[in-house]
Amino acid sequence: MGMNPSGASNERTLKTGKNMQLLQKKLNYAFRDESLLRCALTHSSWANEHEGEPHNERLEFLGDAVLEIVISSRLFTLFPDAREGDLTRVRSSLVMEQTLAGLARNIGLDRSLRLSRGEEHQGGRHRDSLLADAMEAVFGGIFIDGGFDCAKKVIEQLYAPLWPSKLFDERRKDFKTRLQEVTQHLYKALPLYTLISSNGPEHARNFSVRVELPDGQSFESTDSGLKRAEQAAARTALEALNKKIG
Repeated sequence: MGMNPSGASNERTLKTGKNMQLLQKKLNYAFRDESLLRCALTHSSWANEHEGEPHNERLEFLGDAVLEIVISSRLFTLFPDAREGDLTRVRSSLVMEQTLAGLARNIGLDRSLRLSRGEEHQGGRHRDSLLADAMEAVFGGIFIDGGFDCAKKVIEQLYAPLWPSKLFDERRKDFKTRLQEVTQHLYKALPLYTLISSNGPEHARNFSVRVELPDGQSFESTDSGLKRAEQAAARTALEALNKKIG
């Protein structure tokens, strides 16, 4: 015998409540007003299906600002002699969509998202953009619920494994090394280099190389040496990633 609609709805509500409790344990923060957490986890598609329910876009706006000041303050303290450009580059990598989505998955936020059935079927629960937005909304909710110090504590705790130990002079590194470090940080994976072709006489051969990033992007370059072609492809990939993270 199938479950009636009200029974399915009740079961879904109980599951959401349990996931919210687990999420608060992972955050090491208990909301005094759980409606703020519920709102932070509510996508606009859910709100469209449940008239009168608020969604998380306003909290996301606030959380984005709170996150940026916490990250900026922490980096400012960690690296007192760093240049503004270096601090900005590192901050951009720490607040970018993929990083926030990774944090969200680590604490099980994906299991707590409230999505419409359509968004659920389209894979919204696994989409980086939705997870990153909800993570920022949670930070905004904590800021309202407990104040800046509570939000700062939660953010710094979640980011503890991600703080860089030192800032290197990037100009001293070759492009392949720099690209490897960036992809390890962003995707926890390495770029893949492939020799596409080798043309020309032995004394004047040209090598074409493709580098593929863990997110599926690929970049090609041609040079008179295999290593030079790989370095050129890595440089192109780095330039594209730098534009992406700001």
